[in-house]
Amino acid sequence: MTLRQLLYFVTVVDEGNFTRAAQSLHVAQPSLSKQLAALEAELGAPLIERLHRGLRLTPAGRAFLPEARAATLSAERARRAARMAQGLEAGEVEVATLRSIAIGLLPRSITVLREAHPGILVRLHEYLHRAAMEDEVRSGVSDIAVGPRPARWGGPVASLGWEEFVVVLPEGDPALASDAPVDLAELAHRRWVLPVPSAGMAPIVAGACHDAGFVPQPAVHSSQVEALTRLAAAGLGPTMLPVNAIAPDMQRLTRRLRRPVVRELAAYTRSEWSPVAQAFLDTLGDAAPAKRPRNAYVAR
Repeated sequence: MTLRQLLYFVTVVDEGNFTRAAQSLHVAQPSLSKQLAALEAELGAPLIERLHRGLRLTPAGRAFLPEARAATLSAERARRAARMAQGLEAGEVEVATLRSIAIGLLPRSITVLREAHPGILVRLHEYLHRAAMEDEVRSGVSDIAVGPRPARWGGPVASLGWEEFVVVLPEGDPALASDAPVDLAELAHRRWVLPVPSAGMAPIVAGACHDAGFVPQPAVHSSQVEALTRLAAAGLGPTMLPVNAIAPDMQRLTRRLRRPVVRELAAYTRSEWSPVAQAFLDTLGDAAPAKRPRNAYVAR
């Protein structure tokens, strides 16, 4: 079994067609088919079933694909790590993160990294839900992930402290007359601007409201953090977001909660920190408050 055979197999699956896969790999289709046949012979089972209108993975192919993909991605990262081992002068770092973190915590860290290592390109992989991100990182996507601490993880994990959520209120809302923290239960009768149910923040908002004794009723749903903020400001109802995800011009419309809502953030990777991942991790030291607030509602 060779890395080339694994790459050919993964590319055929991704392209869904032998002809397109051969074109993508810049190889002749007979050569591609020969390599896959040799791989299947070594494994003792067919991986791909050729159909009249495409192809389908066999049970063996479905079981084989995640590890084959992880191997090809790891090999590419190994090549990049070797090129960058001498001084981090060039190359690329792939960062997996949630959308709210991408616009909140990461811009400063990326700036610091670029100032220290201007030859490094940062490539973001943004996800709507933490579960999807964790699955992708397990399969070999990204050099480093930044998000909520994973519940079970086999590789290195570095805590980044606690991220606090705040409410964003409409312009002129009575609760904005004071700088005092807001009691979440006082917003129970409002219609809310809520994340779409498939978003990772949706259960955080629902859980915090349930803890306060009510179920938030939606006025509108959105998958975009910036849209949630602007819709709340326009008067459609309150919303709840990480404080770091709020644009500077919207901070005046935010209030802390009397019982803080927080989640622990962490950086993690599949096996070990590569040189470029370690360089990015070093920029994240001040990404979030170090201590968990007292009496906080801890989002999972």
